[in-house]
Amino acid sequence: MTMIEPGRGQPPWHIWAVGGLGLLWNAYGCFDYAMSKIQGDIYLRQVGMTASQIAHFNAMPAWMTAVWAIGVWGALLGSVLLLLRRRLAAPVFLVSLLAYVASLFYTYMIAPLAEMNTPAIMIMQVVIFAFGVGFVVYALVQAKAGTLR
Repeated sequence: MTMIEPGRGQPPWHIWAVGGLGLLWNAYGCFDYAMSKIQGDIYLRQVGMTASQIAHFNAMPAWMTAVWAIGVWGALLGSVLLLLRRRLAAPVFLVSLLAYVASLFYTYMIAPLAEMNTPAIMIMQVVIFAFGVGFVVYALVQAKAGTLR
């Protein structure tokens, strides 16, 4: 497979595959964020949160809401930038990933809740982190290869 000259020709097929996957994956995070803000406790109960998890969620400080917003909306923006073949995708994905790590730090170190340590939740945290790292690495590799301009 040959790389293209920066800013010229057709991008490799995998840009569309990874960018499309990123768009879908990260759009769900934005949907979850928006529904949590729009419908609040009703939505949180619908997705299976317990009363104590909802109380914990509602006690989250404003700075954590900002961190969450940066994480999910940044990841969606990174996906759009990737599809537009912009080098800015890599740092935007990195900021999003750092916001996610900050949210994990808050959730497990600053304000831990035992109910957040279930195997299902822990597996999902690992999967989200892996996707975040994957998007950062992919964007960095594509930027270095000259696919992103």
